[in-house]
Amino acid sequence: MTRYLITGASGMLGHDLQRALEGRDVVALSRADLDITDPAAVAAALAGIDVVFNCAAYTKVDAAETDEEAAYAVNATGAETLALATAANDATLIQISTDYVFQGDATTPYREDEPRDPLNAYGRTKAAGEEAVLRLNPARGYVVRTAWLYGADGPNFPTTMLRLGRERDTVSVVADQVGQPTWTADLARQLVLLADSGAPAGIYHGTNAGTASWFEFAQATFQEAGLSPDKVEPTDSSQFVRPAPRPAYSVLGHDAWSRAGLAPMRDWRAALHEAATSGVFGE
Repeated sequence: MTRYLITGASGMLGHDLQRALEGRDVVALSRADLDITDPAAVAAALAGIDVVFNCAAYTKVDAAETDEEAAYAVNATGAETLALATAANDATLIQISTDYVFQGDATTPYREDEPRDPLNAYGRTKAAGEEAVLRLNPARGYVVRTAWLYGADGPNFPTTMLRLGRERDTVSVVADQVGQPTWTADLARQLVLLADSGAPAGIYHGTNAGTASWFEFAQATFQEAGLSPDKVEPTDSSQFVRPAPRPAYSVLGHDAWSRAGLAPMRDWRAALHEAATSGVFGE
């Protein structure tokens, strides 16, 4: 029987992976349970493990601009440690990565084989983690890039928007950043599908299909909650300057799934509707 390990299991995706793997032999470890930068701890945790989903990450994008060393330790050194250990054990490693490995200045969806060109410190550390996994466990190492995640078990954009929509007459949301809203439950199911499929190792893009701006994402969220989408007003990113620059275009292509004989993830609106109706946003 296949035995699975989830690192970073206390986050949104980690929780949904546990649900997607219900009934299977799963070890779920939070960051407090396992320091993925500690080779001895990783070796002990991987004993008897066949598949590792690495959801552990330093995700404080703005803080990484002034503390890139801390981000690198988790996102790059941690990934390298897991890659070495899984390769030694002949185990599969599925590394969760990000659209931030790209500049975000494209006009068509980023291909899986597009050269990495990170926009900020966080992106640099995640790109280094990708490279380590693919170099050190080439036979059974997978990189799954995702973006714009929301889910039941953590702070997320739809929940924030709904709270603001009930507190204010209007909510201003940027309309000049485009991406793919992605439900962690859908991503978790896709990751399990990948782990079970025997698909070729390499890079896959784990985002819901379609595109939206943050403004359009907020409007759709309001519609799902029975609030007027007219309460959402468009603005541009110059009104929300933050330490780390954000990609303007975060749309990822999904060709690798088709090449592997697997269906890509469904449209983001269908996923948002199911998330809303299943109570993900506390409605």
